[in-house]
Amino acid sequence: MRYESVYRGFGEVVFYVGGLNPIAQPRSARNNHLNETLTANHTMTVRTAQTKPNFLIRIDDLTGPDIARLLEEHLADMNATSPPESKHALDLDGLKQPDVTFWTIWATNTEGQGEQLAGCCALKRLTENHGEIKSMRTAMAFRRQGVAQRLLQHLLDQAKVQQLTRLSLETGSMDYFAAARALYSRFGFEACPPFGDYVEDPNSVFMTRRI
Repeated sequence: MRYESVYRGFGEVVFYVGGLNPIAQPRSARNNHLNETLTANHTMTVRTAQTKPNFLIRIDDLTGPDIARLLEEHLADMNATSPPESKHALDLDGLKQPDVTFWTIWATNTEGQGEQLAGCCALKRLTENHGEIKSMRTAMAFRRQGVAQRLLQHLLDQAKVQQLTRLSLETGSMDYFAAARALYSRFGFEACPPFGDYVEDPNSVFMTRRI
């Protein structure tokens, strides 16, 4: 028989016995129950909450091996999901152009150590007042941890710093990009006609918002 305990708050521990319904016991009864469990030579698993990492965003010079690998994965996904004529992701050389600012986001532990690359994003200046979002990417190990939201908010903040009045983007129309389109919509982006050098394309969705 296996016991699993989970802290439920208010001085109570919940023991899950053999996958059946939980048995709630006050904390005062915890030691006796655990001693009985160990005496009976059962295996006990205690589930503890994982510590969420801290995230740091900084400008990147694109020289590190970690970002090179992340961008290779990004381009490979774009090649796999979009036909060549509809692929607009920038490679390393394109991201190093003077009209592009590139950021990476790094996850650290609570002591601020052990950095891991969690994602990246870029802002390309199209005109004096108009910018474009490029190279939004979350590393596989950090998906569903709010990385994309942090990057997008950072881009909006930086667009204001650069005194842009409009921010636009191009993303795919396929199901693969549905989560990205939903994220942009939550941040106030709306569908728009092609901008800059883009042309109408059934594989592309263009979105924009005022800053």
